[in-house]
Amino acid sequence: MPPSTDLCFAPLSAEFAQDPYRYYSALRAAEGLTYFEEFDIWLASRFSDVSRIVLDDQMVRSLDHVAEPEEIAAQKRAQNWHDMPHHSRFVQFSLLDSDGAVHDRLRKQVFKLFTPVMVGKLRDDIQAYVDTLFDSLGDRDGIDFIGDLAAHVPGHIIGRVLGVPDDDCPQLRIWSEHIVQFFDIDRSDERKELAERNTTEFYDYLLKLKAEREANPADDLISLMIEAERQGHLNHDEFISTAMLILMAGHGSTIDVLGSGMHALLKFPDEMQRLRADPGLMKTAVQEMFRYESPLPFFHRYSTQEVEIGGRTFPRGTKFGVLYGSANRDPEQFPDADRFDVGRAPNWHIAFGRGAHFCLGNHLARLDMDIIFSTLIKRFRSIELAEDTVRYKRGLSVRGPETLRIGWTAA
Repeated sequence: MPPSTDLCFAPLSAEFAQDPYRYYSALRAAEGLTYFEEFDIWLASRFSDVSRIVLDDQMVRSLDHVAEPEEIAAQKRAQNWHDMPHHSRFVQFSLLDSDGAVHDRLRKQVFKLFTPVMVGKLRDDIQAYVDTLFDSLGDRDGIDFIGDLAAHVPGHIIGRVLGVPDDDCPQLRIWSEHIVQFFDIDRSDERKELAERNTTEFYDYLLKLKAEREANPADDLISLMIEAERQGHLNHDEFISTAMLILMAGHGSTIDVLGSGMHALLKFPDEMQRLRADPGLMKTAVQEMFRYESPLPFFHRYSTQEVEIGGRTFPRGTKFGVLYGSANRDPEQFPDADRFDVGRAPNWHIAFGRGAHFCLGNHLARLDMDIIFSTLIKRFRSIELAEDTVRYKRGLSVRGPETLRIGWTAA
């Protein structure tokens, strides 16, 4: 076992939640990668090292490529990642956690609906929904930007893409949040039970929805996937797993970056005014929101062969933690990295990942944000923070405000 770092790194603490960037700065300043003993993982914090890992085809998401079944079972028990029948079938295996030919086959079945052209066709529908939502909130002096606004848009839109009735979308968000929370490093029995129970409920729902679409096909992703299964491109478990993943990915991270993006505009009022004066900067502003507060700041990879990174040789099977949140604040890559700049260009951030696992829904997430923030600055001539302290979620794998109370004045 390699020696543990003497740096204080406590990703479940309130201090880390409020400001992880001073911790990330300390990691980047240390020589090479940093071993995090509690999670038995080597942390890559610099942009160059993170990019090196995620672009390497020899780095994989699944343990299946580097360990025997008995060893995998032992690791799952050690991490309380076992005895979860439905979670194991549909969440622990997915497009996100597959590699090589399996990953390519699964991604191919759904990729066509997430191209820029296909996503662009949703603009009018998203705008109409956002306008209706703002109409319902416009008479209020202020709102919780997260609970009253941000939480309602991404899931509703991804639900429509998949073919979920509008009335069911709020429940999908609850299931998604309760399942995803178990991906972080807090693996208590209570959180485990919550994840398994909600996976089961989600599975039962998708079975019914699938049966309805088999009887009455529609122009949606569920119907497309049913046809792919009939042609042998997906099996039953892959169908359910992929549907769950798309719905879960379409909720939490976009809600989080909407919240942190709004918070950034409030912390940097000159940038808010700059955006008002030049709405054409919205696309670069949205990219900067993803860089400045990456909503999914941590992922992992396993090395399938011996590899040298940062001047050190690591054996096959080493687990690496890629800290996107740290890489995107690396001053070696981004000048004045801790400043929020709506016109930052170039901005080759890594919030969507790189390589084979580049985020499938990145175009849709950016379109949601473009429409929401463009509508916001048109409708309201002033927007102010209405709470003294904005508390961020605890955890290594998430980054976003719990609530964000704002006050506003209509234009």
